[in-house]
Amino acid sequence: MVVSVLEEMRIRSLGVIDDAVVELSPGFTAVTGETGAGKTMVVTSLGLLLGGRADPALVRMGAKAAVVEGRLAVDARSAVAARAEEAGAELDDGTLLVSRTLSAEGRSRAHLGGRSVPVGLLGELADDLVAVHGQTDQQGLLRPVRQRQALDRYAGDAVSVPLATYTGAYRRLRAVAAELAELTTRARERAQEADLLRFGLDEIAAVEPQPGEDADLAAEASRLGHAEALASAATAAHAALAGDPEDPEGIDAATLVAGAHRALESVRSHDPALAGLTDRIAEIGILLRDVAGELAGYASDLDADPRRLAAVEERRAALTQLTRKYGEDITEVLAWAERSAARLGELDGDDDRITELTEERDTLRAELGDLAQTLSDARTEAAKRFADAVTEELASLAMPHARVSFAIRQNEIGGGAADASASGIEVGGRAVTYGPHGADDVELLLAPHPGAQPRPVAKGASGGELSRVMLAVEVVFAGSDPVPTYLFDEVDAGVGGKAAVEVGRRLARLARTAQVVVVTHLPQVAAFADRHLVVEKTHDGAVTRSGVRAMEGEARVRELSRMLAGQEDSELARAHAEELLEAARGGC
Repeated sequence: MVVSVLEEMRIRSLGVIDDAVVELSPGFTAVTGETGAGKTMVVTSLGLLLGGRADPALVRMGAKAAVVEGRLAVDARSAVAARAEEAGAELDDGTLLVSRTLSAEGRSRAHLGGRSVPVGLLGELADDLVAVHGQTDQQGLLRPVRQRQALDRYAGDAVSVPLATYTGAYRRLRAVAAELAELTTRARERAQEADLLRFGLDEIAAVEPQPGEDADLAAEASRLGHAEALASAATAAHAALAGDPEDPEGIDAATLVAGAHRALESVRSHDPALAGLTDRIAEIGILLRDVAGELAGYASDLDADPRRLAAVEERRAALTQLTRKYGEDITEVLAWAERSAARLGELDGDDDRITELTEERDTLRAELGDLAQTLSDARTEAAKRFADAVTEELASLAMPHARVSFAIRQNEIGGGAADASASGIEVGGRAVTYGPHGADDVELLLAPHPGAQPRPVAKGASGGELSRVMLAVEVVFAGSDPVPTYLFDEVDAGVGGKAAVEVGRRLARLARTAQVVVVTHLPQVAAFADRHLVVEKTHDGAVTRSGVRAMEGEARVRELSRMLAGQEDSELARAHAEELLEAARGGC
C-alpha cells in the first residue's frame, strides 16, 4: 500500500477558499465541484505550498493574508527528509509540516518543520514530492532531465550498471582534468616559486648553519669582547678568596674561615649543635678552595685573541642574514629549509606528473566514449519499448492516432573526432559533448495525428492532450519515477464516454504505486477515486466562501448524479451513478 505523502492541506482566506481543510487519500483522490474556480484554488493552494509564484491578488478582499498549511508523511531516510533537516526543520514522528503565508501587500513567507526557510527551498522539495500535470502548468516529466532519468529507470540494469561505471570514471576525469589544468596554467608561478626555493636553499647550504649555533656564538662573542674585564675580575676574586702572593700581610677569606674552624674544633665535643656548625664551616672552607682554584684556572685560560673575535662576529653576521629571511633563529631557518626541500621536490616532479595525468585523462576519455555508446544503445532500445507502451495507452485515452517517440541525440563538437581531446569524448567516431550521465540529450516527442511531425511533447499537444499524454507516461512509468504524488488538473478535458472511463481506470492503476490527486468534471473519472472531495460555495449576500467536503456513501452517489445529469435526485442519474461506482470497484 502506498504511504500518503500529502496527508492534509488547510487553506485560509485564499480567493474564494476560506478556512477549508483538504484531507487527501493515500491512493486516488478526486476533487469536483459545481464550478471550476473553487477546484482551481485547491490546485493553486498546493502550488503555493510547493514554492509556486505568489500573487497578492489571491488574497481575499479585506483579508490581511492568505495561509496554506500542509502535513506531509515523509520517510526519515528520504532525500526530502535529509534536505529538510539540513535546513533546520524537524520531523514529528514521520510528519513534516509546511506552511506558506502570502500578505495582501505581496510579501511571502515559508515555514518548514517549525523553521522559517526560503521559499525556494519548498520548490526544491517539490521536485521530489509532487509531479503536477495541468492545463497550463506542467512539471515533472516535461523537463528533459526528468525524462532522461525516467527512461534510465525504465531501462533497468541495462543502463544502471554501465551508468554507475561511467559516473565513477566521469568523476575521476573531472578530478584529473582539474589537477592537470592547475599544473599547466600555473606553470610560470610554479617555476618562479621553485627558483625562489632553490635560491634560499643554496644560500642556507653555503653557510651550513648548525642547530643552536647562533646562541653559542652570541655567548662566545660576549666573552671575547670583555676578556680583559673578565680576567681582572677573576684575579681579584681569587685574591679575595685565597690571598695575594704579592701581599703576604693581606687577609683572605680562606684564612678567616680556617681560623673560625680551628676555634670551634677544640670545643665541638661539648655540644652537638656546635659540632654541626663546625662541620658546616669546614664545608665552606673546602668550597672556597675549590672556587678559588677554578677562578685561577679561568683567568689563565681566558683567550683575548682579537682574531677569534673577528671570526665569531663574521660568522654571526652570516647567520643573521639567514634569520632575517627565513626564521627568527637558526632552528626556524633549518625547519624552513626542510619544508622548502620537500616542496621543491613536488615542484620538480610536476613535469612528470603532467605527463602522467595527461595519459590518464586520455585513457579515461576513451573509456567514457565506450561507456557513453553503451548507454546510448541501451536507452535507444528502452525508448522504443516505452514509446510503444505509451502509444498503446493513448489509443484508449481518445488519442487513437497519436504516436510517442524519443529523440536521443548527442551534441557534436565542430571539427570531428580530433576535437574530442579538447572538450569532449569520441562516440561512434564523432567528437561530442558529455556530462555526468553520458553524452545523450533525451527528449520526449509527440505526433498527435498522422502526417504530423514529431515535436517536443510540451509543444506538440493541446492542454487536454498534454495531460492525457502525461497520464499515459506516468502509467507506463509507474514504479519507475520516484515522485510519490501526482496532481492532474482536468486531465480529462476534451474526452467523454468510454475514453473518460479509461482515464479513470488508468488513474486508479497509477494510484496503486503512488498518491494521485485529480481535479475533474467527469463522473466517470471521479467514480474510480478512493476519496471524493467536493468544493462547495456559499454566499451570505456580501462574501462568497468555499469549503471542501468529503463525499461518502449516499452523498457521493448524489454528487455523481449531479455531475451526470445536473439533477441530484434523478432516479435515472442515481442508477447510472451507482452503476459507475460498481463498475469502478470491479474494473480497476
